[in-house]
Amino acid sequence: MLKKLRRKFILINMMLVSLVLLIVFGALLGSTSQRLRGQSVSAMRLALKWAEGMAPPQIEIDLPEGEEPGAGRRNPDARQLAMVPVFGVVLDENGNIDSYAPGGNVQVSQEALEQAVEEVQKQGVPEGTITKPSHLRYLVEWDRDGKLRIAFADMRWERENLMDLVVTSLLVGAEALVCFFIVSLFLSSLALRPVEQAWEQQRQFVADASHELKTPLTVILANAGIVLSHPEDSVEQQKKWLTFIQEEAGRMKELVEDLLFLAKNDAARLPLVYAQLSMSDLTLGCLLPFESVAFEAGVELDSEIQPGIFLQGDEGQLRRLVMILLDNAVKYAGEHGAVRLTLTRQQERVRLMVHNTGEPIPPEHLPHLFERFYRADSARSRDQGGYGLGLAIARTIVEVHGGKLTVTSTREQGTCFTASLPQRPRGSGWARLPKTSK
Repeated sequence: MLKKLRRKFILINMMLVSLVLLIVFGALLGSTSQRLRGQSVSAMRLALKWAEGMAPPQIEIDLPEGEEPGAGRRNPDARQLAMVPVFGVVLDENGNIDSYAPGGNVQVSQEALEQAVEEVQKQGVPEGTITKPSHLRYLVEWDRDGKLRIAFADMRWERENLMDLVVTSLLVGAEALVCFFIVSLFLSSLALRPVEQAWEQQRQFVADASHELKTPLTVILANAGIVLSHPEDSVEQQKKWLTFIQEEAGRMKELVEDLLFLAKNDAARLPLVYAQLSMSDLTLGCLLPFESVAFEAGVELDSEIQPGIFLQGDEGQLRRLVMILLDNAVKYAGEHGAVRLTLTRQQERVRLMVHNTGEPIPPEHLPHLFERFYRADSARSRDQGGYGLGLAIARTIVEVHGGKLTVTSTREQGTCFTASLPQRPRGSGWARLPKTSK
């Protein structure tokens, strides 16, 4: 799939680049064609003014001695006439050739001249092109003496210039396409890297979710089979197996709710209700239920909660954040360990820190700790409960509140999770409730 997507990306990119080059070179060829035509017409208009017997125009390259630069351009028409192969013809009252004024770079035979004049007389329009004896542009004008003047310009120089431009454009276009193809290969790798990572994470996510759902489903089916194999037993007699089914169903319900929470956040449809709340009271309320949990686990629980800290956020989600961090800290504090919760205000931000003792998290696991279903324990032991989604949910909650969740872990200082939350998150649509006091 990713290979097809990469090929499609390169193909679309090359098609767009080709279209742009085609438009650019087409516009260049069109404008050049018009410019060359304009030069030919201008040269023919000048040729109509030639007097009989006038010497062909000359272009002076060297400036006269002592003359200022630019002063030598006394006759700019001469340059135009010398560049374009043009010649003029004067006809008498009877339509016969009275005189012929060749340009300095054109020689025309009498037979060709007569044929050109005949073609012009056949067309009967003051301006146009003829194909006999050659491809020529012409311009007709009557002078004051009643004589008809015709100026001709050879179109081959236009075609040769255009053909040179076409060849150059094709070469430049081909080189540009090769360069853009190489760039597209690089850009496709760069642009699809997040897609590859997201795809790999999705595959891993599906595999992990399937693994986690498989175990409770197996237990439920096994216990349901036992119950069905003894249809004569009462509910009291089957209570053990029914309890197992209920427990595993509850675990599945928690897992599905966690997955739904993350899915809604990924789709930007997470239903949150933001309001002004006391983070001090919320944190203290989360801490009290864990005193008994910590006591049973043999863990010392301590706290330092600065009073009067308020922020705008979703109370339910922030409460869940504190519970996740406390639950994680108590689980991994170790026997006779210690957990310390700290809540302080730093300028316009609220800082929540949950520190625990115990075995440190290896450095190679720290960057992946907030990934879904990730466990530092490769054996994926479920002895501690949970599915490896808690820290991913905690990071999601912090991020939707405009904050940042980090972790440090060393053997000397233990493991510390730090959530930094703004008191006034950015964005509109936040509910503004009056500030309450303790």
